[in-house]
Amino acid sequence: MGGGRIFYIGSGTSGRLGIVDASECLPTFGVGNKIIGIIAGGDSAIRNSQEFAEDSTKDAWRDLKKLNVNKKDIVIGISASGSTPYVFSGLNDCKKAGIYTGCITCNQNSQLANQSDFPIEVIVGPEYITGSSRMKAGTAQKMILNMISTSVMIKLGRVLDNKMIDMKLSNNKLYERAIRILKSILDIKSDQAKLLIEKHKNIRIAIEQYQSDNE
Repeated sequence: MGGGRIFYIGSGTSGRLGIVDASECLPTFGVGNKIIGIIAGGDSAIRNSQEFAEDSTKDAWRDLKKLNVNKKDIVIGISASGSTPYVFSGLNDCKKAGIYTGCITCNQNSQLANQSDFPIEVIVGPEYITGSSRMKAGTAQKMILNMISTSVMIKLGRVLDNKMIDMKLSNNKLYERAIRILKSILDIKSDQAKLLIEKHKNIRIAIEQYQSDNE
């Protein structure tokens, strides 16, 4: 939103899924602190269930304000039921502050969807284990989150064709992948691609320098 950020807020499984998607944007697209995941109960709830935290009607706004949420941002609430108090109240407070909101829910005509500027309803039907929304609903939510973050990064130019040209070369696997990507894009030999990656440590910069040198 005009240089702003995307916030995901959720509790339990939904909150963890938002954090997973957000955390992958730095290694995959080279973008940090632009997509941010927040879970009810704080970071300790990532590993240890804190089900009581979802009932708070004040904590979501407090958590968002700690990160200086503002009108340039958009806040996406994730809730399979579409009625989680933490998520609903957070979006309600955002709307009062003039901040755009969206949601991902797995129930039709939910309280959360009716509150959101951009609701996404993914109707997956009853779970195989009654009351457990971490299965079909969780899988659907993760797929939607992938679509949101990927489409945003494509629009921001962080992808060339279908290649991750801004990924962080943080391990040997990604280093080798960078060589293959550069080789494919520039139609050069592996040795030449390796030298470019070793020199520039970044696929985008390597492409730009190679093209500049060969104009």
